[in-house]
Amino acid sequence: MQEYRGECLCGAVRYRVRAEAPRAMYLCHCTRCRKETGTIHGANVFFRDGELEYERGEAQLSRFALEGTRKKRVFCSTCGSPMPRQDPNGMIVLPAGSLDDDHRLEPTAHIFCDSRAGWTDRAERAERLPEGPQRG
Repeated sequence: MQEYRGECLCGAVRYRVRAEAPRAMYLCHCTRCRKETGTIHGANVFFRDGELEYERGEAQLSRFALEGTRKKRVFCSTCGSPMPRQDPNGMIVLPAGSLDDDHRLEPTAHIFCDSRAGWTDRAERAERLPEGPQRG
């Protein structure tokens, strides 16, 4: 059994997941995941039959389900950070960016690549800076 911990951006919500190794980590390029995250793709880790426990801030969580789809999300009502959720079938969906320590993660696949943003392939050519851009 492994343990994964994380929190939202503002620190109001903190969680712990206890589970065996992840079943998969998908980088999803579908339009819904891009809209949900505001980024190039969603990055979610999937666990089967684990335990999700909120150590603090569970009352801060908001939930959203897009009608007519399987799209669901749980997020901090203060800062909007996506937080883990557990489906009735036991599957835990954990947003990878919320983890304190992500060194054990190994992406399984990019999915819904036909829906990716038009600039996705050009992002690989962008300059890589060790920190933010210099002001001036």
